[in-house]
Amino acid sequence: MGGTPKITIVGAGLMGHGIAQIFAAAGFPVSIHDPNAKVLAAVPVRVEAIMQALGIDVALAANIVLNETLEEAVEGAALVIEAAPEKLELKQMIFSELDRLTGPQTILASNTSVIPITDIAAKAGNRSRILGTHFWNPPHFVPLVEVIQTAMTDPAHIVWTLDLMTEAGMSAVHVKKDVAGFIGNRLQHALKREAIALVADGVCDAATLDKVVREGFGARLGVLGPLEQSDMIGLQLTLDCHEVLLPHLDNTPHAHPFLREKIAKGETGMEAGAGFRKWTVKEADEVRKRFQDYMAASARKRRNETENTHQNARLVAR
Repeated sequence: MGGTPKITIVGAGLMGHGIAQIFAAAGFPVSIHDPNAKVLAAVPVRVEAIMQALGIDVALAANIVLNETLEEAVEGAALVIEAAPEKLELKQMIFSELDRLTGPQTILASNTSVIPITDIAAKAGNRSRILGTHFWNPPHFVPLVEVIQTAMTDPAHIVWTLDLMTEAGMSAVHVKKDVAGFIGNRLQHALKREAIALVADGVCDAATLDKVVREGFGARLGVLGPLEQSDMIGLQLTLDCHEVLLPHLDNTPHAHPFLREKIAKGETGMEAGAGFRKWTVKEADEVRKRFQDYMAASARKRRNETENTHQNARLVAR
């Protein structure tokens, strides 16, 4: 890619510090900025904890520089990734400022989960250099990143960003059309809409639904995508299933009333002790630990496999 480009992360919270870790571990110089001094100061400890969990040399955390001002953070950056809260007006303000502070050669990217990049870029001047880089939570454990192209994005910036993500060890995909939710979250929330509707209609309780997903079709999703599975069983069988099933699926054009009712009652999830299910502190901690342990083990396995592949390639080249 011609030298080692500097990466800047705007936002050091849930997603930002994890994204910073990815690039730092791959040897890129990283600057990170957050208006909250406490959140910013916590980055080194949080990054080192990730590296320890993944078996990475914690000395690589030194590739990250903390910047108190946005102007300092973006100076000399080849790519700036915004990882601020999911609020459109805030993101628009940040991109307007980034457009002013950076030169035309700097690519500006948003890590938004669902907001169209076109909307985020609406108040910026040079929109040809604005695109999306949607990392998944937690980014240091999930290898996929969606690189989103708008109607105004320079295609050369997409190619460069895809190459950069691959060099940083990510599995990058090109989202060719800027739609709300992109690919992954459209699929994920289509599933959630039907899941909520099934529980709301009394077909099953939330624990049963989660078990069906985890131990049923979810068990194969890691190795077999939905369209691969359709091709494997044959499209005629897929069509036959759709003819019977699709007319009965939930098509609520807005957030399901059952979800709104839960929130109105204060049943907002594990932290509140209740969401779709009742949770004790112990039960919630067990689920979080199960998730973290599984994701960390999967990430370590991928990293070891990648390192072995690279090592074998070097041996062959000798």
